[in-house]
Amino acid sequence: MFSRSFLITAAFLACLIIGFSGCMRIDSSHTVMPESGSLSSLAAVIPGRTYRSSSSAAEWRNTNEDARVIEPGQTLEIANLQGPGVINHIWSTMVIGELFHPRLLVIRMYWDGSQHPSVECPLGDFFGVGFGLERDLHSKPINVGSHGRARNCYWKMPFRESARITITNEGRKAISPFFWYVDWQQVPSLPDNAAYFHAMYRQEHPARPGNYVVADIEGEGQYVGTLLNIHQKQGSWWGEGDDFFFIDGEKEPSLRGTGSEDYLCDAWGVRLSSYPEYGTSVFEYNAPDSRTSSYRWHISDPVSFDKSLRFEIEHKGVVFDEKGELITHFGERDDDFSSVAFWYQRQIHKPFPPLPPAYDRIRHDPDNVIEAESLLENITVRGGKAQIQYGPWSGARQVRSDTAEPGQELELEFEVEKAGLYTLSFYLTKATNYGIYTAYVNGNAAGKPMDLYTESFHTRGFILPNQNLAAGKNKLTLRNTGKNGASTGYGIGIDCIVAEKKQ
Repeated sequence: MFSRSFLITAAFLACLIIGFSGCMRIDSSHTVMPESGSLSSLAAVIPGRTYRSSSSAAEWRNTNEDARVIEPGQTLEIANLQGPGVINHIWSTMVIGELFHPRLLVIRMYWDGSQHPSVECPLGDFFGVGFGLERDLHSKPINVGSHGRARNCYWKMPFRESARITITNEGRKAISPFFWYVDWQQVPSLPDNAAYFHAMYRQEHPARPGNYVVADIEGEGQYVGTLLNIHQKQGSWWGEGDDFFFIDGEKEPSLRGTGSEDYLCDAWGVRLSSYPEYGTSVFEYNAPDSRTSSYRWHISDPVSFDKSLRFEIEHKGVVFDEKGELITHFGERDDDFSSVAFWYQRQIHKPFPPLPPAYDRIRHDPDNVIEAESLLENITVRGGKAQIQYGPWSGARQVRSDTAEPGQELELEFEVEKAGLYTLSFYLTKATNYGIYTAYVNGNAAGKPMDLYTESFHTRGFILPNQNLAAGKNKLTLRNTGKNGASTGYGIGIDCIVAEKKQ
């Protein structure tokens, strides 16, 4: 006969592993006890020992050097743990290295000595924000704060023998500093049904004919979440596509959807939102070159499978012809799709397909990125003063000009090698004291007025397609035309510009 204490410990460990999937613990007297992670479970004594792997300095009594540098091409090991155990929490933050750096860093996790990672995806996407952008997000398993810079993960990650977590910098610039915590519990044993956590990134730029495949899994387990990213090639609505889950090799999917926003638990489109089990962390409206990043956690409704699971979603919506005339509201589109699939399975998954190369995962060729601070000698400001500000921007700096008066104008000169038609992108800061600006390229008004006020400080990209640029010097002028009623000033901050020549 098992002792009562053994049964309580085993039941507790089972729920510690199952975590968000709704497990209830039952002791030998059939008392139902709440799942691990709830407030009422805190009164129970947790068996095992709590540990942390962090960037804390080895000589922690005498120094505050609690971070690491990740050089280009370097892999940093942030955890190497001996089991049995459960990872309960991962936190990290860093200073920007280059534009879209969260997609140039790759997080990998290896369970029980496997040579193949069970988690392999860009760091930002793993924490629920696509495209290498930094945005806040608040949900059950993932929470991101500090304007997208404080990343927290609460997925439960059990392992029997060992766990190893690495961060690889696939970019061209160092990440410095990089801070982290990995909080975990070493336990006496794990239940037989404890499953391994998996997360896999994939992309199609652009989406190929046929349905986009989010996950193609072999084994026994349950699917628990999706991050879906869409970079639009054309305007209007992209998301008429339905979702399909094919379980255990079935020909007809058991789970059939009614539209992309319906799968994402929203309705009549998506919008910026942050709910416990669904939300959208990036939404730039349904326009050409705009981006959407949405998450859908299957915490209350995991999708179980015994042998295999294939999850597909159509990339269908409004389609126009070359003249801009409407063809259909339900046609296949060639938008860029990328995603992360999250699941648990009892076996360690077969090797993933190769991760796309670093600079194929981001929006711009880094050779075309011109940091605003490098142009400081060629920047003039009427009604203000240009100055360098250090902080969370590419190159860790931006050019900023603050003023309490309207009418400010910032003008900078940049160069391109060849004359022609370009897509001009520039990255401006949005803040509580910034104004409304209109862009002019070589004296010609371009694009709509840009309201740079926000309650949540962040950088926003603005796109000007089809700009005729001369070989050599060109001018970008940002002219103040007022301010949002909630803004306290007429300031402006510019991080960088990107000039990409059309073929």
